[in-house]
Amino acid sequence: MDDAVRDYIDAIAPEHRPLFDRVHGLVLEVRPDAAVVLSYGIPTYKVGRRRLFVGVWRHGVSVYGWQEGRDGGFTARHPELRTSTGTIRLRPEDAAAVGDDELRDLVRAALGG
Repeated sequence: MDDAVRDYIDAIAPEHRPLFDRVHGLVLEVRPDAAVVLSYGIPTYKVGRRRLFVGVWRHGVSVYGWQEGRDGGFTARHPELRTSTGTIRLRPEDAAAVGDDELRDLVRAALGG
């Protein structure tokens, strides 16, 4: 992880840091080989040609960047969390209802593995 990513993570507001840390940890658990870089101003997990972007915004954490059909069924199970642009928007209160296994499945489908 480069300094730009560390700076981004260090600047995350305290109310969103636990959710970001959860998602970040699960991505690296599933794909410890993922390169973590800053792309489009947010942490990006790269494995080969695949990318998964995880950004922190006012609402919470957004996850996007997977190819159509590579979300492990996540958006079918949680259609209320998907925006019209294909982004998954996780507010802390929404994330409490999403299990770690579901997020791991999303990561596996998006990044392979």
